Amino acid sequence: MHNAQPWRFRFCSRSSTFQLRADLERAMPHSDPNNRALRLGCGAALFNLRVGAVHAGWEPAVQLLPDPADPELLAKIRLTEPTPPDSGLGRLHPAIRRRHTSRDPFAETDIPAAVQTDLHDAAQQEGAHLVLPGAWHVQSLLELVHDAEGRDALNPERSAELARWTRVGTGTATDGVPAYAFGPRKWDGKAPVRDFAGRRAVADRDAAIFEHTPHLFLLGTEGDLPEDWLRAGQAMERVLLLATLEGLATSLTSHALEWTDLRWLVRDPTTAMGYVQMVLRLGYGPQGQATPRRPVHEVLDID
Repeated sequence: MHNAQPWRFRFCSRSSTFQLRADLERAMPHSDPNNRALRLGCGAALFNLRVGAVHAGWEPAVQLLPDPADPELLAKIRLTEPTPPDSGLGRLHPAIRRRHTSRDPFAETDIPAAVQTDLHDAAQQEGAHLVLPGAWHVQSLLELVHDAEGRDALNPERSAELARWTRVGTGTATDGVPAYAFGPRKWDGKAPVRDFAGRRAVADRDAAIFEHTPHLFLLGTEGDLPEDWLRAGQAMERVLLLATLEGLATSLTSHALEWTDLRWLVRDPTTAMGYVQMVLRLGYGPQGQATPRRPVHEVLDID
């Protein structure tokens, strides 16, 4: 959430093993009280590590939540036998640097059925489900997002968390969402796009008409435990990287999922998806602006 980058890695050179740990100092206790979204983000970072390992010629063997006594240790990743760098996950590597969240309008253009099938299969490969809801469900989802926006505006703790992770004006922050990545204000349209500016003025920010029939995908799992959240994060990143290679712009909306009662209403009762973990907005349009990343020495230790 909000480009908080809540992860730390440690690499043990003697065993060729990475550890992935949650950085709870970057948690959002009001918007994400059980750290579900935090673990989703860490799962996405874990997937990128897997892609990078294959690209470097190594097969990664992953063990999730390896120590029940240490819940902040989310995964161990051991580099095993060499593997061709352009095989399997390695083909997704070019998309890691290209994919950025786009908060711009997308074209009113359908996504080909073959591409939708490939995205669905990508989620399944990581133990998750990806569903394109019907028109009635999309309308219901948009109403839930609107409800969540109203609740957030009246909640000072959540507003403070949002302000902490958004950057208006100049600065050298290496995390959070800078003003140049807010995208235009929504003048019209139905696409669910969080307005990170709120009531704050942002110089030279335009307004735009967003799509009236947004392509929203529900990504979820049958269970709702920490391991499910980590798997969902990996599935989310796999879908986003593949979508990028397919020429799609990608965006995320978690607004309605940040309220427990609303999150339950987001699910599609006609599918095997028990719990929605993220709502993806995909389409054809600008790829979005790159946002800052923390320097390597802050997120990686080497033994």
